[in-house]
Amino acid sequence: MTAPADEHRWTTIETTPVPEPAPHSPAEDVLGMLTGTILASLGLHLLETAEAVTGGTAGLALLLTHASPLSLSWLFPLVNLPFFALAAWNKGWAFTLRTLLAVLAVSALAPLHAAMAPVPELDPTYGVVAGNLLAGVGLLILFRHGASLGGFNILALLLQERSGLRAGYVQMGMDLCVVLAALTVVPVQNVLLSTLGAVVLNLVLAFNHRPGRYRA
Repeated sequence: MTAPADEHRWTTIETTPVPEPAPHSPAEDVLGMLTGTILASLGLHLLETAEAVTGGTAGLALLLTHASPLSLSWLFPLVNLPFFALAAWNKGWAFTLRTLLAVLAVSALAPLHAAMAPVPELDPTYGVVAGNLLAGVGLLILFRHGASLGGFNILALLLQERSGLRAGYVQMGMDLCVVLAALTVVPVQNVLLSTLGAVVLNLVLAFNHRPGRYRA
């Protein structure tokens, strides 16, 4: 007597569990922080040279350079001070310390780029697009190594963790408010370019920094 033709039709396929990604080593975190801050500060250098602004506290600091005698190196950590308390309360001291180090590193590297890589004839459109791409990639690297550049980054990450909203889209809305505020001190054409740049930066984050995509 033969077995029915469909007796072995369904088979169970055994799958090997995917291992959890290993956490970054201290050396990887140091290299990641260094890479992220260099890229972000270089992006800000291009934006400042193009006389443009961007979003977040970095954009707010750039905006204030037009109305204050203080340089970006001083303004960037100053505008981030209120957000460090928020980070310590909601994200823990490890994240806060790394963010503080990243902010101080960007503030220190900004004048270094200006001295070592002056760009006297930078095309504004190129400066805005390239500057925001560099800043966006730098931020993405910092996010993946447990840090940020303070301010709106902290709020965006908190909202992503609490409500599932993508950090890039959340930050885009807040960044556009900063860019629109630039109309008070920056020419209209620069503001339009800055708006494009803010969208570019946040699309980099929205497409690449999603909940559950990267856990190491």
